[in-house]
Amino acid sequence: MWIRYFYGWNVVAATFVIGLGAFGVGFYAITVYLAALQRLHGWTASAVSAPVTMYYVAGALLSAWIADAYERFGPRVVVAMGSLAMAAGLALLAVVTQPWHLYLVFLVMAIGWGAMSGAALNILIAPWFERQRGLAVSLAFNGATLGGVIIAPTVLLLIERVGFARALTAAAAALLIVLLPIAALVLRSGPATLGVGPDGDPPRAAPARRTDVTRSGRGAAVRTWRFWSVSAPFALGLAAQVGVLTHLVSIVGPALGVGGAARAVSMTTAAAVVGRLATGVVIDRMNRRLAAAATLGVQIAGVALLALSGARGESSPAALYAGCALFGLGVGNMTTLPGLIVATEWPREQFSALVALVVGINQFTFAFGPSLVGVMKDATGDYAPALGLCIGLQIVAIVIVLRGPGADRHARGP
Repeated sequence: MWIRYFYGWNVVAATFVIGLGAFGVGFYAITVYLAALQRLHGWTASAVSAPVTMYYVAGALLSAWIADAYERFGPRVVVAMGSLAMAAGLALLAVVTQPWHLYLVFLVMAIGWGAMSGAALNILIAPWFERQRGLAVSLAFNGATLGGVIIAPTVLLLIERVGFARALTAAAAALLIVLLPIAALVLRSGPATLGVGPDGDPPRAAPARRTDVTRSGRGAAVRTWRFWSVSAPFALGLAAQVGVLTHLVSIVGPALGVGGAARAVSMTTAAAVVGRLATGVVIDRMNRRLAAAATLGVQIAGVALLALSGARGESSPAALYAGCALFGLGVGNMTTLPGLIVATEWPREQFSALVALVVGINQFTFAFGPSLVGVMKDATGDYAPALGLCIGLQIVAIVIVLRGPGADRHARGP
């Protein structure tokens, strides 16, 4: 039997690599840059962390409207320009001499982050798949998760071996060498350019132009409970998640030591890959809101273990590693599930605009997660109350996502 290969899987592979690079240098390695800048220049934590909050906020604002850029210019141009902006930001970061320089540098990097973060990865995959979209998105987003396993430790090693400036210059060059050819040679606007439909099916009639439906669809959506029952729970859940991730080494370090803390971070990101792959295999046959609630529940169990043990330094290493593993199982799914729910509950022609808006709101909210956890820790002298607040945010997120109008319908929706 002859099986025709579908080009969409090439796009999945390309998106995997884009996520690997963008999240590796633009998300997971941020903590590496900040630690190096503090060590090199003696700057305070607040002096280097405030520009990062601005970076995430600016990236969120760009993400909310990035669908318009993809519609107007196409994925090749947007990914290429995003790669150039991210690389330029890295190169400039290597030569900063004053804390205020960081605001300018991170504004440049924010263009790349907005062009290649979660909303962009969803937009790249969306035109190519319907029946297997859950699997395709999960596979592509694992590149983003592996950025924390591969890219961030590599940058840290390079900084120690060749110095901060040379390491970041090398990272910027590598980003361009990898991503620019992918943008030029692999990315396409959609399967229609190859004469096929989503999933390799026969071509369909062209839908209404997205720019036409965006004007009415995006404004109408944000006035509905359905929209906020997707956006709000993931905004709250990701604020808690990013807050925990940012402080994870400080939480487990007193009990595990430096080497154990490094292993805990690796276990967390490895569990994220496992969780996303396992969910991707079954998500196209599941109610996606129930899957989101289950993901949040597993994370709550992990954060509770950390709050009861690691935050106080009173538990066994096994309990701390178990908490990291449970927490990590949901890390990847928290970024992929919003787009999958939007794909189920809204018309296909509105997907790009709405998923970009949802991701933008989520990124704007989680930008304040690290500061929230840090302020509570400083105020109480202990991470346990801050982690308790994170658990509270995730419980509220479960309630909201289950009260959405799509919670009682099959995952395939309308």
